[in-house]
Amino acid sequence: MPLFRRVGRPGLIGLAARTAVVAGTATAVSGGMARRQQSRAAEQAEAAAYEQQQYAQAPAPAAAAPAAGGVDIVAELQKLGALHQQGLLDDAEFAAAKARLLG
Repeated sequence: MPLFRRVGRPGLIGLAARTAVVAGTATAVSGGMARRQQSRAAEQAEAAAYEQQQYAQAPAPAAAAPAAGGVDIVAELQKLGALHQQGLLDDAEFAAAKARLLG
């Protein structure tokens, strides 16, 4: 064992320890970020499912609208088409909403 402690650059063991600490920290940070992204994606999926469920359970606005002076059917069909393309409405729900709108 040398009598003098080396000053300056770390030795091989010190370098390996520093590398292990950096790698462990990077792994912990990336794991935390992945978990946070997964939880955000799950929350967004739940919110989208809730909105879709609420839309499906909502009464047909076409029944009340003619008494108020008419409905812009083209605009409503475009809205339904956009919801269908976004995946918020499946084929059956889209067809049912379109049938309600068209009478």
